[in-house]
Amino acid sequence: MEDRTENLPIWYIVNVEGVVYRPEDCRYLMIVRGAGEEYLPGVLSFPGGKVEGAEFVQDVLETTVRREILEEVGVEVHDDVTYVESHSFIGDGEPCVDIVFLCRYKDGEASPGDPEEVDSVIWMSYEEVLDNENAPVWTKESLKLAENKRVELKW
Repeated sequence: MEDRTENLPIWYIVNVEGVVYRPEDCRYLMIVRGAGEEYLPGVLSFPGGKVEGAEFVQDVLETTVRREILEEVGVEVHDDVTYVESHSFIGDGEPCVDIVFLCRYKDGEASPGDPEEVDSVIWMSYEEVLDNENAPVWTKESLKLAENKRVELKW
């Protein structure tokens, strides 16, 4: 078996995703990645993005996930974002660490911010996401973990 990590850089890109839950109708905010995205365009996903900047930021992961959700889909979430899981993957030849957070919807009308990044925005039930063939297995697995955490938190 070929070692795919041999020539990879040492540093990881840090990415965050927000599993946004809207308690009023028990739905999750999903995006369809835009055609301008290099990595997995057209795939059903959670909103999120890369940790950027070199300045000191307290709670940088939580701050980034709130910022990315607002930028990508125009939705505010409550401050109590909750860690769900982390994993690594190779995206566009770059090693990435992905941290997934459960977030509670606060305010805003969900719509794509930049159509190159986000093609569309959909509020979906837990079952609809799991049954959707456009949702990758890792998205479904993250949603299952987030749903368990949501039930534990009694949201």
